[in-house]
Amino acid sequence: MNNSNSINLGEGAGSSGKTGSRTLKRILVLVPVVLLALVMIMAGAAKLAGVPELHQSFSAMGLPLWFGYFIGAAELAGGLGLLVPRLSAWAAIGLVPIMLGAAYFHIAYAVPSAVPAFVFLALCVYAIVVGRKKAIWVSV
Repeated sequence: MNNSNSINLGEGAGSSGKTGSRTLKRILVLVPVVLLALVMIMAGAAKLAGVPELHQSFSAMGLPLWFGYFIGAAELAGGLGLLVPRLSAWAAIGLVPIMLGAAYFHIAYAVPSAVPAFVFLALCVYAIVVGRKKAIWVSV
């Protein structure tokens, strides 16, 4: 009796576990990149919305008002780029100088804790390493 609606548990049952673990591994590798993307998208959007607390740092360094909006646009674009596999390494490379600038501000102006900037910088490096094989410049 061969019913097309029945499930055959004997055939391919072992391969399903391997595929599932590969998928889980792929998801776990991308979680830090997605979290970084969300942070950059939210921070960029807040700067573009003109949240005063986020623009105070730029005025404290003597930078013009438009520079905060420029950094916000760059963070938003970088965050969105992190979500596109072919662009994620490039986006992370673009976010590195922004995170270095944030770390500099926290250290030079004695603003509490530069740790988040260094964590995001480390996540940028991670995104570069993870995304480099799928990036546009690699022809593998």
